[in-house]
Amino acid sequence: MTVREDAIRRADGSEGIYGVVDKPTYALIIPLDGERVLLVDQFRYPVGERRWEFPQGTAPGLAEVPPTEVARRELREETGLRAETVTELGRLEVAPGMSSQRGHVYLATDLTEGAPEREIEEQDMTTAWFARADVEKMIATGGITDAQTVAAYTLLLLHERR
Repeated sequence: MTVREDAIRRADGSEGIYGVVDKPTYALIIPLDGERVLLVDQFRYPVGERRWEFPQGTAPGLAEVPPTEVARRELREETGLRAETVTELGRLEVAPGMSSQRGHVYLATDLTEGAPEREIEEQDMTTAWFARADVEKMIATGGITDAQTVAAYTLLLLHERR
């Protein structure tokens, strides 16, 4: 991650500064087994609280890795799951008013369980399966507030309507 300030000239000719957070492209993956999804729970330092969210992450060391491969790796590392089928659902921009980061959202099905291979930063992570009705209730009541997870769930719903 880098943070920079760019000197800009607005449409009216006035000058200003634009703060930008540059982060690499990420992949988010929705593990779906029938009518349940798997979420990960971890402490998020910037907000000082634990959060339920879908597995997500970036390639290590800013490597250029295809997003589908990143999604499969994140699923395996964070949950131990392996997916026979991975379907792209869409793309997201985290906070386009301040960050260049973009993400790819995938659906993982035909799952096989295994042991997680978590990174050191993820050592406090836990996982749990939730009925989809419970996920929707958690979103509606503030139990899930991660914007990427909420947006990804919406992409899943739209995918299923097609």
